[in-house]
Amino acid sequence: MKYRHELKFFVNFHQYYTLRQRLKNLMEQDEHVGPTGEYHIRSLYFDDIGNKALAEKLGGISQRKKYRIRIYNLEDKVIHFEKKIKNGDYIAKVKESLTREMTDNILAGDYQGLKNPSNPFLLELHNEMAHKLLRPKVIVDYVREPYIQPQGNVRITFDKDLKSGLQRTDVFNQELSMVRALSENHIILEVKYDEYLPSPIRNVLQLEGLQRQSASKYVICRKYIKLNSWEDQ
Repeated sequence: MKYRHELKFFVNFHQYYTLRQRLKNLMEQDEHVGPTGEYHIRSLYFDDIGNKALAEKLGGISQRKKYRIRIYNLEDKVIHFEKKIKNGDYIAKVKESLTREMTDNILAGDYQGLKNPSNPFLLELHNEMAHKLLRPKVIVDYVREPYIQPQGNVRITFDKDLKSGLQRTDVFNQELSMVRALSENHIILEVKYDEYLPSPIRNVLQLEGLQRQSASKYVICRKYIKLNSWEDQ
């Protein structure tokens, strides 16, 4: 498992346009984007009976993990069950492809198909669901504009139009009513890289005087369905 650096920022539209213009001269667009240079991401986040992932994020625990099912452009061609691991400023990801049938079964509460001793991650998911009552919590929806730079394996994304699915968990529903989770003037900028961030890119980010911030899409969207007072933090 390989860990990468991850930096997050909130930027306004003026900063976004300035940064995008400068980064376009230094980076390439991701090959998966559509004609607009973007693609749509929908994630269904899971948490256990004690909302451990939410509590650890709000509590500032440096070593934590969260689980999600992710699809692209509201299609079921590519479905991943992912575990994102956070260790200070570093992240790692474990993921496994799912079929539509497997996903539908999980959403219906049937996770026996994950009980696969030959696949450690699927078996882990089964055990989390069986013993810790890991269950779907919230849909997180946004549009991503991604740029890549092979040198340093850099990936910079602008995540726009963040919305929450509230109590709904039917991740494939294209008519799902969503609630805006951030103001239209706010965009989440994410910077991921391996050992180093090339100086031209670093200089562009520093020129705008950006300040790192906690920008967990899961936490932002969960605030609309909070059940406990501590979730107001």
